[in-house]
Amino acid sequence: MNQLNKTLTIALIIQLAIGVLVFWSQRAVTASVSGPLFTNFKAGEVTTLTLKDGDKNEVVLAKKDDAWFLSNAGDYPADGTKILPILEKVEKIKTNRLVTKTDASHKRLQVSDSDFNRLLEFKLKDGSSHKLYLGSSGGAGATYIRTDAPEVYMTSDLSAFEVNAQPSNWIDTLYFSVPQTATTAVTLQNPNGTFEFKQTSSISWTMKGLTESEPFNNGAFTGLLNQIISLNMLKPLGKEKQSAYGLDKPQATIKIQADKEYAIDIGAKDPKDETYVVKASNSPYYVRIAKFAGDNFTQKSRTDFIQQPPPQQEGEGQPPSPIQ
Repeated sequence: MNQLNKTLTIALIIQLAIGVLVFWSQRAVTASVSGPLFTNFKAGEVTTLTLKDGDKNEVVLAKKDDAWFLSNAGDYPADGTKILPILEKVEKIKTNRLVTKTDASHKRLQVSDSDFNRLLEFKLKDGSSHKLYLGSSGGAGATYIRTDAPEVYMTSDLSAFEVNAQPSNWIDTLYFSVPQTATTAVTLQNPNGTFEFKQTSSISWTMKGLTESEPFNNGAFTGLLNQIISLNMLKPLGKEKQSAYGLDKPQATIKIQADKEYAIDIGAKDPKDETYVVKASNSPYYVRIAKFAGDNFTQKSRTDFIQQPPPQQEGEGQPPSPIQ
């Protein structure tokens, strides 16, 4: 028994020694690789940034002469003040929070090649390129991340929420704008007819063709006018006209008289997302606008601009009951 105990004691000591050795070796490895996720990465050196999400949306941002553009939308101007902070956050990401060194968990953490939350692809001035996968949340404000290597880390410097792969996140979405004070006349033509509006005072308008028994609904028109003079887009499509846009025979045309005459054509409605293609005369770009705005322009009818009498209360207008 003494010999057996001695043998077991020696074996235990050896196991403890191995455990300590492995522990410290792992700490040494971790310490040795802790540093920037991307070496020699500088935010100001990025020339192209491509953003993708799991729904196959894609935004390609390119830098030319210190200005940023949506290169997959006819070089529509992008907002560099929104892009640079993201690149600066990428530059700060460290490798001090290693999660795994194998690809077995990539899909579960949403950082795999085919299943990711966000994918950022960078091209730099020196011709090099990098990939950064942003996955699911690791808790406490942390996000799982991976380059094109198998190692997965956690970071609190950047989240998938900050890098939306929709164009509207990176541009000024105001597509058409004229001052209301300068707007004196508006004409709307759609399948329900042609409606002409003229300003009668700084706050009042009227519609051509109304009879004395048809009071103008100034409030209904003001709502339409506000949409017209400050028209927002969902995304730009580019400068090239396509037959699928349906602008050879627009569903609606709006003419605005301000400092000069402007025209806005409302084209085809997408059967999937129900957005509309739009082209303004003062812009070289074709864009998409939201369903509610497109419906408003294409479906308005004459009765929408006539003030309706208030609903009759029960018993109102009825002759008084005879006194019993």
